Amino acid sequence: LGNHVDNLLDLRTSLFIYDILPFENEFYTWTYHYGLIDGQRCVTTQNAISLWRLFYSKGIKKPQILEQWLNYLEKDIPEDVLQTILEAAHAMPTSINGQQVSLVVVRDKDTRLNLARLCGGQPWVAKAAVFVLFVADFYKTSLAADLNKVKQVIHESAEGELVGFLDCGISMGGMIIAAESLGLGIVPIGGIRKEAQSVIDLLGLPKYTFPVNGLCIGYPADLSQQKPRLPLATFIHYEKYQRANLVEDIQDYDKQMVSYLKQINRSEEVNWSKHTSSIYQNVYFPNVVTTLKDQGFTHKK
Repeated sequence: LGNHVDNLLDLRTSLFIYDILPFENEFYTWTYHYGLIDGQRCVTTQNAISLWRLFYSKGIKKPQILEQWLNYLEKDIPEDVLQTILEAAHAMPTSINGQQVSLVVVRDKDTRLNLARLCGGQPWVAKAAVFVLFVADFYKTSLAADLNKVKQVIHESAEGELVGFLDCGISMGGMIIAAESLGLGIVPIGGIRKEAQSVIDLLGLPKYTFPVNGLCIGYPADLSQQKPRLPLATFIHYEKYQRANLVEDIQDYDKQMVSYLKQINRSEEVNWSKHTSSIYQNVYFPNVVTTLKDQGFTHKK
């Protein structure tokens, strides 16, 4: 595509002259400035939106998620709405009321571009109106210990790690419910742990903290379908854990996922068990354990 055009006007013209469907990926890179590819060209956000809509006006099948992407780019979140969402997360319960969770709210474009790169190139982070980082925070509880002249040791234990991570999840759950109730869309980002030390350095996180997960928030054009879930019987166990029919339930679910993945053009994942096991056969973020230790989560106790 770059061989055909040198400016925005020529690009618009080329949409009606050339068969550009084979260049879709390059067009995507050219129009969306995620800052993830060396030497990448970019146009303004508004021009990118216009070009994508023009691209798919030619009868080319439009990806189901395109309008959701574009709407993330077009609409900001009012301050009062964002504050309501943040307060919902703040109100969530924590173990012993220790409140060992902190949020870093990122709206700055350059910072979000850097975070998107550190997450493995996830465009949602760069283009959503707001990115919220959930931090397991035993730094502020260590300050409470200092005030009372005692030594904090909980961050050195497996229990401390579990508490911090669990409380981040509870807080994120509250934020998701609040955001969706106000008409916003969300994308959770576990990839924030991929280069955790670099995230820590970028956002100035102190000792005894760890970036657990992130949440992209923006306005979707429509409500996307929820992925099918495993049967409730695999999730809800009454009185005791029920193992008897798990394999059969998984096999039935795999069949359902084959159909669903075909509908959303992701057939390469095959099914749930194939996709999940292909990922879980490796430790996909191997640097986490080292960064945890460097942050004081020594796992000694």
